[in-house]
Amino acid sequence: MGILLSLQSIGEQAAGQMPELTTGVVATQAEINLIDLAFKGGWIMIVLAVLSIVAVYIFIQRLLVIRSAGKEDESFMNRIKDYIHDGRVESALNLCNKTNTPSARMIGKGISRLGRPMNDVLVAIENVGNLEVAKLEKGFPLIATIAGGAPMIGFLGTVTGMVRAFFDMANAGSNVDITLLSNGIYEALVTTVGGLVVGIIALFAYNYLVSCVDEVVNKMEARTMEFMDLLNEPIN
Repeated sequence: MGILLSLQSIGEQAAGQMPELTTGVVATQAEINLIDLAFKGGWIMIVLAVLSIVAVYIFIQRLLVIRSAGKEDESFMNRIKDYIHDGRVESALNLCNKTNTPSARMIGKGISRLGRPMNDVLVAIENVGNLEVAKLEKGFPLIATIAGGAPMIGFLGTVTGMVRAFFDMANAGSNVDITLLSNGIYEALVTTVGGLVVGIIALFAYNYLVSCVDEVVNKMEARTMEFMDLLNEPIN
């Protein structure tokens, strides 16, 4: 009985001392700062930052141009029809010149070719349409290159980071420590993440711009067909 009482008293004393021991332990948690983390990627991160800025600039600039090209006056073709039916070709041509859209420039080119064979008129309109599409797609090759090249540059940083880590490990000899390898490992991992982030964003931006251009091209084709049908209408 005495032994049980002594064991119980020892357990109570240990339980009473536990909070004092646990309160003495301080948990250290490091917080990840994205800016500091980016600096650990080395010079590769500077290249990726420049590429990201270029991609964002091209995306915004092209998006504004494409949206402006896609805006059309719903009464435009009706006014063109009225002018053509009334024989007011100059008025129709002036309306096209005042309307700053790809469709208006295509229709204007077709009006300037009135009196020639229908095939010549259509070819002239298609040539202008190709030039307009090329203007809308200006900068697309560069943003596509960024989408494909940024991950490769990130992988390049991965390779250089691992080379740096192994170089430090070789020079350390038997005194290898994890803190010694941290800089190279940081560079390897951070550049990979940075390259993938820039590449993925640029890829989505490129595909979105392509879809916007396709919508404008569809409108241009619809206006071309409408104009050609107008020319093929019988004269009353």
